[in-house]
Amino acid sequence: MKVIGVTGMPGSGKSVVSRVGKSLGMEVVRMGDVIRDEALQRNQDPGKVALEIREENGEFVVAERCVELIKASENQDKNLEGLSSSFYLIEGIRSPYEVERFKQEFKDFKVITVHSKPKTRFQRLKRRRRSDDSPMVHDLQTRDQRELRFGIGEVIANSDYVVINEGSLKKLKNKVRSILKNEMQNRS
Repeated sequence: MKVIGVTGMPGSGKSVVSRVGKSLGMEVVRMGDVIRDEALQRNQDPGKVALEIREENGEFVVAERCVELIKASENQDKNLEGLSSSFYLIEGIRSPYEVERFKQEFKDFKVITVHSKPKTRFQRLKRRRRSDDSPMVHDLQTRDQRELRFGIGEVIANSDYVVINEGSLKKLKNKVRSILKNEMQNRS
C-alpha cells in the first residue's frame, strides 16, 4: 500500500491533485469530508466544527478517522494472497499532528503541497462556491488564519514536493501526474 498526502491553503488546487490521483487509480480520502460530515451531524458551520472536533478529541482526530477509512477500504481490497496493490491519496492535511499520525501508520508517507497566491485562490473560491466558500476577501483571510493556527504552514514547509499552481490547469495536472506516477512506481 502507498499513501500520499496533499496539503495547501483553501483554493490552491488540492482537488485537482485528487482528480489526477483518481484518474491514475488512486483511492481518495478527503479530510474535509470528515469535517463536513461531522458538521452536518451537528448542524453547524464546518469551520467551527473543525476547531471543536480537535478541541474535544485531540489534534489527531481527523487523521485517525482517515486511517480508519483507509484500513476499512484496504481490508476489502486485499487480493487472494492477502497482499495490497492499493494506492491512496489523502486530501487536505492541515497539521503536523496529522502528518505525524500518517507517518506512524504508513511507511514512506509523502506530502505534496499545492501553492497559489491569495489573489488566485480567492478568484477560484468565488467560482467554486462550495458551502464553506465565501465571496468575501475578509472571509478567506479569516479562513487562512484558522488553517495557519492548525499548523498548515509547518506542513507546507516540510512537504516532500511543492507544486506551484499559477499557470494552466494542464501544466498543473502534468506536474502532479509525474509526481504521483513516480511515487506509485517507488511504493514500499
